[in-house]
Amino acid sequence: MAEPGIVFLMYHELELPARPLCQSEPGYVRYIVPEESFRSRINWLVQNGWRGLSVGGAVGYPPGRSVAITFDDGSETDLIAAAPVLKENGLNATFYVTAGFVDNSGYMSSAQLRELHALGFEIGCHSMTHAYLDDLDQPALHREIFDAGKKLEDILGDKIEHFSCPGGRYDERTRDLVREAGYRSMATSRAHANSAATNPYSLGRVAMMRGTDVVTFGRVCRAEGLWQMRLGENLRGAAKLVMGNTTYDRFRSFLLRQP
Repeated sequence: MAEPGIVFLMYHELELPARPLCQSEPGYVRYIVPEESFRSRINWLVQNGWRGLSVGGAVGYPPGRSVAITFDDGSETDLIAAAPVLKENGLNATFYVTAGFVDNSGYMSSAQLRELHALGFEIGCHSMTHAYLDDLDQPALHREIFDAGKKLEDILGDKIEHFSCPGGRYDERTRDLVREAGYRSMATSRAHANSAATNPYSLGRVAMMRGTDVVTFGRVCRAEGLWQMRLGENLRGAAKLVMGNTTYDRFRSFLLRQP
């Protein structure tokens, strides 16, 4: 059964032949989509009459078949791989950048970030250090939300209006500070479509995984079967509460390394 509203797709680094990934940890790699797979999904959208929107465009909830396209972290492939495919097909997107990763190896430099912005793509904030926000005390949380946005604004000379939570992990303090910092929205990793009735500080997104095939991609865009994804999220969320974020991540990494 399809849900009403617009689905926000969540991508990360794209894989290019002979180019090392920013990280090699299995929990990271499972979110990495090869560039050719990304291109094929974008072609599917265009061929089937879908629009690709930025978060700023999507939260107006225009009529017609649309998805919001988002990227997390600020990998260099945002500019050298994703942006050309999107521009060729006339689609927009929001790139949520981890401010502290800018100018680091594998990630966009300040100049590249300005180039991506100049191409007409929306830049959002993905915290300062990619810390799990619900683990932080108030001063550290302030830095991840306020200072990170200010750093990106200083690089771009433009307002940063949208924020996404690393790992989709947040609490009420996070939501309150994101609103207080002046962002217009906060994106999570909860698998639900968004509509005018959705709290803009609880936007859902659906992660595009390495193994997401085109049939599943189409179902996600149509907001079909997202309730099944939420069942898994609920189980993982319960495990995180019991184990804590750090222990949960270690346990997940161990399981992913098993043959």
